[in-house]
Amino acid sequence: MSEDVLLETRGAVGLVTLNRPKALNALSLEMCRALHPQLDAWAADPSVKAVVIRGAGGKAFCAGGDVRAVAGSVARPDTGASLSRDFFLAEYALNHRIHHFPKPFIALVDGICMGGGLGLSVHGAFRVVTERLMLAMPETAIGIFPDVGGGWFLPRFPGETGTYLGLTGVRCDAADALWLGYATHRVESSRLEDVLAALVAADWSGPGREVAARVLQGFHQEPGPSGLATKADVIQRSFQGNRVEDILAALEREGTPWAEETRATLLRMSPTSLRVTLRQLRIGRGQDYDATARMEYRLSQALTARPDFQEGIRAVLVDKDQKPRWNPATLAEVTDAEVEACFAPRPGNELELPASR
Repeated sequence: MSEDVLLETRGAVGLVTLNRPKALNALSLEMCRALHPQLDAWAADPSVKAVVIRGAGGKAFCAGGDVRAVAGSVARPDTGASLSRDFFLAEYALNHRIHHFPKPFIALVDGICMGGGLGLSVHGAFRVVTERLMLAMPETAIGIFPDVGGGWFLPRFPGETGTYLGLTGVRCDAADALWLGYATHRVESSRLEDVLAALVAADWSGPGREVAARVLQGFHQEPGPSGLATKADVIQRSFQGNRVEDILAALEREGTPWAEETRATLLRMSPTSLRVTLRQLRIGRGQDYDATARMEYRLSQALTARPDFQEGIRAVLVDKDQKPRWNPATLAEVTDAEVEACFAPRPGNELELPASR
């Protein structure tokens, strides 16, 4: 059992505590491998009525997958891409287990939640956020793409806001998260222990989702207006194109400080990641979650093998100079053939998912 994820049962509630606070509870391969079989056991145990997941340390729910470890593995000739393969297979299988979990799965999302943190929360029945929430999918800044089902859930946010968030990595607060539909409830962080205690003490004799919803609603507080919602119209106008170049041109036509800042943000991101991500999100609009997960596994293997992933990790997480040198360096140099190759089947290295349970 990994000490980085604590698993216990309190009454009728299975409790998961992500326990890597110094790493902002970043999800490792070992954590995935410890958590998945326990979820299977709780799903099959009639005495367990719901599962709650939270993060330790008070700063983060989960800051994402341990991409720095993946990048280190890819860079070493002795291991090749083995960790990239094993990690993404385990992470996406875990996301799939949560997506299809037969009982209320309740994420208490306090503080930072990025990338893989959304994979551990958005696929469950309930996402309880706090006033400390900082939600983002910042993958285009490190040379990859918004995965963990991003191709499925981002296109289902209102209008083109998912496209905007997936391409730019912009951060959202609790009000934004509720408006998007990511969050189901907003609770003061100081009351999360009370929420957990109320779930443990609840009478679970009725339908599980109804019991959980009733308990959570008793703690819910409206956060006020969403700043993201006020930009919905301009985001819709600017991000509806099917080419990144069209989005940049639309932002240039807007000519506002927000549009100029957004355009500058996009131009700092990996050109390959931008083109692949936009294609991913457009495909994801028209397919179910399981198909999207299989597509994203192919993308994970293609993009972690490209130089932009190593460079993005260096610039953002290692040297932290925020000055990546992308290759190719411009959108014009990224060919349609290169993009489509990232989506191609990978015989012998595909994501195999069990039938939905």
